Amino acid sequence: MNLLSFITLAATEPGEKPNPVDHVVNIGYKAVDMLGMKGVWIWSAHVGNLILAGLLTLLVIWWAANKISTGPAAQGTSRYLTTNPLAHMIEVICTYLRETTVRPLLRERTDKFIPFLWTIFFFILFNNLLGLMPIIDLTHLVDHFAAAPGEHLATGLLGATATQNIFVTAALSIVAALVINFAGIREMGIGGYLKHLTAGTPPYLWPLMVPIEILGTFIKPVALALRLFANMTAGHILVAVLFMFAVMGMDLVVHKGGAMGLTLGPVITLASIVAAIAIYFLELFVAFLQAFVFMFLTTVFISQLSHHHDHEHDEAHGHEHAPGHAHAHA
Repeated sequence: MNLLSFITLAATEPGEKPNPVDHVVNIGYKAVDMLGMKGVWIWSAHVGNLILAGLLTLLVIWWAANKISTGPAAQGTSRYLTTNPLAHMIEVICTYLRETTVRPLLRERTDKFIPFLWTIFFFILFNNLLGLMPIIDLTHLVDHFAAAPGEHLATGLLGATATQNIFVTAALSIVAALVINFAGIREMGIGGYLKHLTAGTPPYLWPLMVPIEILGTFIKPVALALRLFANMTAGHILVAVLFMFAVMGMDLVVHKGGAMGLTLGPVITLASIVAAIAIYFLELFVAFLQAFVFMFLTTVFISQLSHHHDHEHDEAHGHEHAPGHAHAHA
């Protein structure tokens, strides 16, 4: 949602109330009848944005990797420097994620999982950023001026934020859950994985702990999906509503007139636009934050299913019963 969203909301047909949700929810482009169901979308705005985000992830990271890679020996020490500002920013982000976020948790397994974790981060980030661009509003304007009444040429091709679609975030979470659990089985073996379900408790507590741990296995990806979906949806709805208030303020000036309309209208419009711009910058921060949170929690869940995590738990448990520890408490 942005200034172009404000323009398209203001361009609502006379007598029709502006609906900010139309600029937030998914919009279908092509529907067919299949498997006994009518009107099944085979293409929508979210599908277009997912494909665009996937292409951007591949192309931008491939381009940045070429810029970051070491140059020929003839360049001397300068061959180790990344001179392109955008590539350097991506390098800093990748290095921070690997060394500060992932390596303390995964240790020697970092290099094995970091390509997957980087991919998750940048794919979600590009989806979030695309949702902040006026793509869907441009398609509305194209149809407003170029399409016949009741038809659409561009609306639904792409646009909106794919990561505010619960089905998209659920699919991402399922992929993360598969990687988390398969990595745990490969790291600890079937026996170690099943032992993890007991949470290190005595056998008489297993009937309680095992069901809880199994539920936790399913709750973790659900939490990942809901967190990303809710955060990306809430901010966009808020910005859309603020722009709707701005349009209502203009409507007071144009259609109501009078002292009250000429006084309140500009104040409502100006206050709503200022608030929307502030929230928009917050949305930009949230786009990066939610991509990081999804990647970080995936890393945490992978690290929980590992030998070194069990060793740390056992060592902490042992220290609690060590003689020195007991004397310290005494």
